[in-house]
Amino acid sequence: MKKTTFHLTIISTALLSVALGACSGGKVLTPRKRQAGEIGKQYEETNPRQTIFGEGGIQFGNDPKKQAGAAGSGGIGVNSYLWRACLDTIAFMPVTSADPFGGVILTDWFSPSETPAERFKLNVYVLGRALRADGIRVSVFRQIDDGTGNWRDAAVEQGADRKLEDAILTRARQLRNETRMQQN
Repeated sequence: MKKTTFHLTIISTALLSVALGACSGGKVLTPRKRQAGEIGKQYEETNPRQTIFGEGGIQFGNDPKKQAGAAGSGGIGVNSYLWRACLDTIAFMPVTSADPFGGVILTDWFSPSETPAERFKLNVYVLGRALRADGIRVSVFRQIDDGTGNWRDAAVEQGADRKLEDAILTRARQLRNETRMQQN
């Protein structure tokens, strides 16, 4: 009986390893330096990951390349213009998590050099596949150093979240217009 349990454990571990290996494909995006006044790609692909199953790994169901037919979709779960605009707009902050399928970007705390005794954190949500004003939501969090090295929650300037949302929407429109000009 013990040998059977041991063999099942080995087989389960091997299958789990293969399944996890198939999931490891993807792109690694890193910030790139832009020239003064340059607009466009802020992130570039570096160190693309390979899987043991080749490009795209194992596909179940429909081919995602065929489903990327919606304008501006880019093969992600949310509007690609809004997604790229979010990354461009908050590029000065360290991003801790970015999920292009769920449309969630979370930043780490950032202290501006002008005010090192305060820090900010953002939660950015892209809410759909359409480029609309209600397709983006930003939550801004602020903390102040109380002088003893402890950070205390503080009020955020009223309308700060709306200003960021507007900046993201403006950038998304620029990206869409640039794409349309390139296609014509």
